[in-house]
Amino acid sequence: MTILAYVPDLMDRSKVAAAAPGAVFVARPDALLDAVASGDLVVVDLGRPGVADALPALAATGVRVIGFGSHVDRDTLEAATAAGCSEVLARSAFFRHLPALLAP
Repeated sequence: MTILAYVPDLMDRSKVAAAAPGAVFVARPDALLDAVASGDLVVVDLGRPGVADALPALAATGVRVIGFGSHVDRDTLEAATAAGCSEVLARSAFFRHLPALLAP
């Protein structure tokens, strides 16, 4: 299983990389669509521009998509769920449960 991630923040990226050393990071959310394959796991920072636009197409591929964002931005979290994000978590919960979330 390959873990693809759009996580631009360097601190957040380092946490994902520590939990999943083989993770592949992309520079733009639309680049996830070019890289995704069956069985992959996708991690996205929902607070970044362009992520909401990429979610429906990612969900249509059938891959598991985990999104995280600010706990106070309920509209974004709810929109991600509606767009097909498999799991949507507040940033704190995402990083607290990161190893378990990224397990196959």
